[in-house]
Amino acid sequence: MPVAHDPMGQPFELTREGKMALGLFALAAIWWVMEVVPIGVTGIAIAVTQALFVIRDPREAFTDFFDPAVWFIIGSIVIGQAFSRTGLTHRLAYSMLTRVGEQTSHIYLGAFLMTAGLTLIMAHTAVAAAIYPLLLAIHHLYSDEDYTRFGKGLFIGMAFTAGAGSIITLFGAARGPVAVGFFNELVGREVTFFELTWYMLPLGAIMVGLLWVYVLAWFKPEKSRIPGLRWRAMKLYAKLGPMKREEKATLVITGAAVLLMSMRSLVPGLEGLNKSGIILAATVSFFALKILRRADLEKIPWNIVLLFGGAMSLGFCLWRTGAAQWLAISWLNYLEHAPWLLFVMGVSVFILIMTNLIMNVAAITICLPVALVMAPYLGVAPDVILYAALAAAGMPFLFLIGAAPNAIAYESEQFSTAEFFRAGVPASIILLLVIALFVSVIWPLMGMPVKL
Repeated sequence: MPVAHDPMGQPFELTREGKMALGLFALAAIWWVMEVVPIGVTGIAIAVTQALFVIRDPREAFTDFFDPAVWFIIGSIVIGQAFSRTGLTHRLAYSMLTRVGEQTSHIYLGAFLMTAGLTLIMAHTAVAAAIYPLLLAIHHLYSDEDYTRFGKGLFIGMAFTAGAGSIITLFGAARGPVAVGFFNELVGREVTFFELTWYMLPLGAIMVGLLWVYVLAWFKPEKSRIPGLRWRAMKLYAKLGPMKREEKATLVITGAAVLLMSMRSLVPGLEGLNKSGIILAATVSFFALKILRRADLEKIPWNIVLLFGGAMSLGFCLWRTGAAQWLAISWLNYLEHAPWLLFVMGVSVFILIMTNLIMNVAAITICLPVALVMAPYLGVAPDVILYAALAAAGMPFLFLIGAAPNAIAYESEQFSTAEFFRAGVPASIILLLVIALFVSVIWPLMGMPVKL
């Protein structure tokens, strides 16, 4: 492997462990795309390979496998189970269908707007877990068949729009606070909650609209409308009767968890609360109040949990062996004499690729510090690097491991990993074109500095 040079000109040589980590990275990507074994088993193989080939200490490899982020995913899935078990998902689904009508294009739009809207106040993982059973109920009303184009579009569109919505506020995903933290430390200037929302809201909203049009074209439903659907939905909603105690308790527990997670960044003294701890406290509450039973615990999709355990372990492996830094420095060094727009888009492309293969927080951690250090040498303002990086990291449309909503959507069994990848290629191109438009035209008009 060639020796890379950091922005200060210092050599950055790849160690033996770093080379092994890159090999593991490539192998895992192939296995995940080809589904050589179940995706969760590939996750296990990642940790096992690190131990067997002495890439990292086994204790580190397996500890990272159950990082707090993985526990957050488990807690999010359990919230979705509680919504499903109590009947809240059916209540929400029937309510939405009575409003959006019988046209399948409007059902797509209603589902996508609901998903994106909830990510403004909730982590997109929790949103996907809560929306998932709702979409199952909608699909069941659409057709008795197991696999339909409408089903593919519904679940893939949910995953895509969860990402698009999650970039708008700091509540949508952990990547936002992490990136803002790096920016504050390296640039010495604070990015406020409302400043981030001001710049990201139009981009996220435009992406949700474009993704709706794209999914409607790529996964054109077999039926343009479902005659009598609104009447059926109204009848089924009436059958549910008044809201039960379990439904109210589920809403209160979930609302309290969301409120606590939201207030962490706004109320002094709450920043020490860990979001994984909060959501797992909600999980315990569901079982303590008998809303969920032991049988529900056995229904957790461990294939997805193991997938993300492997992704976290791989991300930390790349970072701690130096392989991630070597990749970022090597890529960005090609752009050290590039025009400012090409540099910003190069950063976006690199983060988009990395966030599809490792957790997006890891992709931000790997690339953003290097890009922020290089930006002044090219006359690029750090602000545009931050926002372009967040937009790219928020929408991994190619691989399931890029974001938890992708994997949650996969549990529907409506599509294969190859189908998800094929649908994700045009969607990723659309995203890059939108980022380029915002970087070169819209953000400067909104007052963002793009050049020094």
